[in-house]
Amino acid sequence: MQQQAVFDFVSGFWDKEILPSLQEYIRIPNKSPMFDPEWQRHGYMDDAVQHVMRWVDAQAPGLRMSRHQLEGRTPVLYLTLPGTGDDTVLIYGHLDKQPEFTGWYDDLDPWTPVLKQDRLYGRGGADDGYAIYSAIAAIKALQAQNLDMPRIAIIIECSEESGSPDLLYYMDALEQDIAGTSLVIALDSSCGNYDQLWMTTSLRGMLLGELTVSVLEQGAHSGAAGGIVPSSFQILRHLISRLEDANTGAITPPFLNVQIPLMRYEEAAAAGKVLAKTFSTMFTYDGDCQPINDDPTELVLNNSWRASLEVTGVDGIPSLQNAGNVLRPSTAVKLALRIPPTTNAETAAHELTRLLTHSPPYGSKVTFELEVPNPGWHAPLTEDSLEQSFQKASTAFFGAPAMSMGCGGSIPFMEFLAQKLTDAQFMVTGVLGPHSNAHGPNEFLHIPMAKKLTACIAQVIHDRVCES
Repeated sequence: MQQQAVFDFVSGFWDKEILPSLQEYIRIPNKSPMFDPEWQRHGYMDDAVQHVMRWVDAQAPGLRMSRHQLEGRTPVLYLTLPGTGDDTVLIYGHLDKQPEFTGWYDDLDPWTPVLKQDRLYGRGGADDGYAIYSAIAAIKALQAQNLDMPRIAIIIECSEESGSPDLLYYMDALEQDIAGTSLVIALDSSCGNYDQLWMTTSLRGMLLGELTVSVLEQGAHSGAAGGIVPSSFQILRHLISRLEDANTGAITPPFLNVQIPLMRYEEAAAAGKVLAKTFSTMFTYDGDCQPINDDPTELVLNNSWRASLEVTGVDGIPSLQNAGNVLRPSTAVKLALRIPPTTNAETAAHELTRLLTHSPPYGSKVTFELEVPNPGWHAPLTEDSLEQSFQKASTAFFGAPAMSMGCGGSIPFMEFLAQKLTDAQFMVTGVLGPHSNAHGPNEFLHIPMAKKLTACIAQVIHDRVCES
């Protein structure tokens, strides 16, 4: 394999073929079903799938492509390419997007692609529209040199941002076809920086739910009711304190804490050394705000192996402009609880519901409506030959060694695949680095990173044939 030729092909292909199509994909507001219950009527998901299918057809890479769609379910694209031998490499990505969110810069918009220097701004370019494009580019780069490849299978789903509830309905039909998979390449993860290849060795699970506290049937004058009627907000704070230490942010219940494997501590220490100087600039801190710990190893572990809580939405609280002197009848919040990779999500969901709803203060009405739990994932030990392939690829295309660490986010499908493909190895990676801001405002794809990652994928795919 001529590595420079591969990179030259990939870089040119990104500029000429991928970026124009990816920009058009960004224009499609194909929000995941959780955020657009009327997605079928709106038709944007179908637009996105058709757009990608037309592009793949135009590239003529020799793949067999099929679209699967069950009634009421988002579609799945499945592509296959014959290869040398019986081995299969399975590549995974998704097309659905997060909602717009607020805070976009004046010259940016979630549904308007904007190229600025080496960045492509817009919702869904980095998370995760680029994945199918990158997979096809890697294949075509190998084909351009007439290099052998294993059999390739590509799964592109459209419900990942909702927890992948639809994908599982298609897997029974595809199970036999992917049974021989020896390597899963998932292109929906993060990177610590844009200077080297980053491998994800674990993913946290997630529990999403709406916690509601109600004390009155209707609001009452705060002067008349204050000191007599309990505050729904005060009760809410009390309930959350059962889960989170208000002083440190640590999640305290034993069922949400796990023993971290020694090898993951060692990975975190190595990653922390690389990232130590960047943690304070990795996000857009306001004022003098800084990370919650000075120890970079602890920051990596906090993000990858420890539970964390965020309140992502609030109901029952008026805007400041409309805030009258009223003791409000209820407060509701949406909780997003990230759980350790090896925590059983179903068990944790049951325990969390009990924790938040038992013995409510003052006999208040407390409900917790939990969405489908998303499991975490812990990678099997990486085989020496695959680790060598990662290092060779990163050195060749980045000029720096590959790094590994856990990711604080979730890809629900990974644990499902791990259960089905018990002998498979995993290459979970991605382009979501500092400030790329997936899910938030001003999301961007770092184009040089995407090109180098694509070349690395080509290297790893080809190495599978060389090893056999």
